[in-house]
Amino acid sequence: MSDLARPTTGVSRRHTHTGDESASASSSASRRIEARPAPVTTVPRPFGDLSTATPQLIGQLAHAASPAASARTAEQHRASTRRILAYLGGFEGSTWQQRWEASPLGRGEITAGDLGTNRTGQKYGVGVRALFCLRVVQPTPLVMKKHNFNGFPDQFIAAQNDPLLAKYADQVARHDFSWPHKREALFDVCCLLTVQGIGFADLTPAALLHHAHASRTAKAALRPGKKDANVFAGHAAWNVLHAMGHFPPSTPATLRQALHRGQLTLAELVDRHTIRNQSVRRLLLDYFHRRKSDTDYASLVNLVRNVAHHFWARIEEINPGQADLNIPADLYSAWRRQIGVRHDGKPRIGVDTIVIAVRSFYYDLHTWAADEPERWAPWVASCPVPPSELRGLAKRRRRINERSADRTRLRQPLLPLLVRHVEERYDHTRTLLEQASAAVADTTFTHGGRTYRRVLTEEDRTLARGGHRTPVRARDDTGQLVQIEAEEETAFWDWAAVETLRHSGARIEEMCEVSHLSIRHYQRNNGEMVALLVISPSKTDRERVIPMSAELVPRHRIDHPTALPRRKTGPDPAALRPTRQGLEPAHAVPVPAQNRLDAQRDQPLHRPAHARTLLHRPR
Repeated sequence: MSDLARPTTGVSRRHTHTGDESASASSSASRRIEARPAPVTTVPRPFGDLSTATPQLIGQLAHAASPAASARTAEQHRASTRRILAYLGGFEGSTWQQRWEASPLGRGEITAGDLGTNRTGQKYGVGVRALFCLRVVQPTPLVMKKHNFNGFPDQFIAAQNDPLLAKYADQVARHDFSWPHKREALFDVCCLLTVQGIGFADLTPAALLHHAHASRTAKAALRPGKKDANVFAGHAAWNVLHAMGHFPPSTPATLRQALHRGQLTLAELVDRHTIRNQSVRRLLLDYFHRRKSDTDYASLVNLVRNVAHHFWARIEEINPGQADLNIPADLYSAWRRQIGVRHDGKPRIGVDTIVIAVRSFYYDLHTWAADEPERWAPWVASCPVPPSELRGLAKRRRRINERSADRTRLRQPLLPLLVRHVEERYDHTRTLLEQASAAVADTTFTHGGRTYRRVLTEEDRTLARGGHRTPVRARDDTGQLVQIEAEEETAFWDWAAVETLRHSGARIEEMCEVSHLSIRHYQRNNGEMVALLVISPSKTDRERVIPMSAELVPRHRIDHPTALPRRKTGPDPAALRPTRQGLEPAHAVPVPAQNRLDAQRDQPLHRPAHARTLLHRPR
């Protein structure tokens, strides 16, 4: 009976393989999207080819970029457009695009605001925006990010006269997320169409993925070191495009899923390490394919790293002419000395793991050659690992366990300090949020011995007039702007993670998969109800059931004021969102978003928490 068909008792297999590498590779490749600009099937020319048009003609058409403007405003727009064209006329080129690329403005060295204003006081930025909307010039992502055009999506959509783009704008207006996300969805698509010079019909998932990477690069250049510079653009736009059916059905439902490549094929895993001998490369692929059927993905990655990179790639570095697996003693000694030191010059601790993997590689070939001599026998060779390598292995493993236990003993006395820190920080930020929410705009209040002033920007006032929720922000006595909601949100999840870990004993990866669906209730014969927390299979590949303590139960009660996860408010049901397994780069079955640790409140575009994120969050 095969392993997959054999029934199990009390063991929940987390990872299974079908053994069909070709099917798995093709399925993975179909879900993987390579970021690249969209091919242009039809050049968008809403007003014809204006690449060599006169400034007078382009200036007359500038009103099309803002048809709702008054007569006086429209004339100012025409004057600003002619003024910016006169500026571009001073540079070499036969088309406006060539002159644009030759100018400091087109290269992103300056902004339109640096050119000052024209004689009527109208900013040059209005003319630059008109050139973008009329498709006269095609800017780079850096230039688009440097210019903050007010109302650019509305003016761009009006100028294009594209029914598909108008349909997308209507879908955005009816999509179920907040007004800032709707504005972001419109701006990202209009920015993409402008930068890549395509029409809405040519917009592909690969193009939006390319735009997300390009925008991130531009923001990193403009705002180095800032947190928001590392955020990908296009999350909201991807959701709408997928929901309206513009993307193919096989496209991932979110940009988050598309950004992750998922599990690599064996060829991709091996090719990450330079293998010059193609015959040995094919042997390694066959070997890893055979081992894949009884190995989870994380272990398979480590196996490829140990055998392909640490062993054979190093062997070829020492002896480039090595053609088979017959490793002489002097070559093995040189290899053994090389892997004993890491690239940074420090001694390598996990040498035994590499040596054992190499030894198993040779012995597997010996065993398999008896059953399939035509496939494996040509590669059978004496194992270069001498028996002396394994002497003291048990002792060395005990030392590793001792070091791990020693780290735990050193950190154990610090646990009360960590618990007190996250509790005090959460109490402080929660109280600060309550006071700031009750404060009127531009009024001061005191909390924790510091004075804060509630901040309400013009954008916040616009949101409030439209009936939308405004973020809670304030400036402290040093003048620094405090994002109070974000601070309280981070403090809550730090406290929640620490409390769940210390009361349940779960691993971080296991905690990331805990939801209300993980809670079970067991009723004893005397009627007593016992709450049980079900931990999904992880490192041990076994499902665990933990009786919940009195301290842990309130953290998971939906009706408790400090529930973990927080209770869903409002009449709408919680949306389903796929979750991501950290060690196995694949998305699991969707679960109710508001019932998960990684779904934070009612923000639909929050990304799932990763184990490494939670590991470094408490501070």
